[in-house]
Amino acid sequence: PGGFARSAITEIVSPQHAAGSGLVVVSLLQQAVLNHQFVALIDGADSFDPCPLPASLLSRLLWVRCQTADEALKAADLVVRDRNLPIVLLDLQINPLAQLRKIPAPVWYRWQRIVEQTATTLLVMAPQPIVSGAHTKVFLKTRFDLDALAKTSATLVSAISCEVAERHDAERIHASA
Repeated sequence: PGGFARSAITEIVSPQHAAGSGLVVVSLLQQAVLNHQFVALIDGADSFDPCPLPASLLSRLLWVRCQTADEALKAADLVVRDRNLPIVLLDLQINPLAQLRKIPAPVWYRWQRIVEQTATTLLVMAPQPIVSGAHTKVFLKTRFDLDALAKTSATLVSAISCEVAERHDAERIHASA
C-alpha cells in the first residue's frame, strides 16, 4: 500500500508544518481507490479537512475523529485489531508534545505484534520520532511555501524530500535528527 511495508509499523516524522504529510494522506487514498481498498484515518486532533477531496476518495475512507492523543490511541487499538482495513493511519501530527510523551512504549510493541499477524500497514504520523521499534521511519524534509498552493498535488508529491531509515538504521538517524 503506497510503498509502505505490510504487517509492520511505519513512522512518518514531519517536524515542521507544510512538509507534505497531508499529501501523503491524499496519495494513500488515491492508491486505495486504485486497489479497491479501504483506509482508516485515526485523526488525533480532529484536523483532517475532507472538503477539497472528491467523493471517490472519501468513499474509501473510515475517518475516526478524536480530540486527544489518548482518544486516538484507544480508537487505533480497536481499528488495528479489526483486521479488515489494510491501511491504518494514526495522525498525531498536531497533537501537543505533552500528550505524545505520555504514550507508553509497550503500546507500539503490542501493535507491532498485532500487525505482524495480518497484512495491515500501520502508519503513524508525528512531529518527532515516538514509535519505538518502527519497521521504517520516514523523515519528511520538505518545506512548502505559499507558492505551492498554485501547483498540482502530483507536482507537490514529486517534490517531497524525505529520508528513510529501516529498523536497524532508525536509531542512528533518530540520534542525529
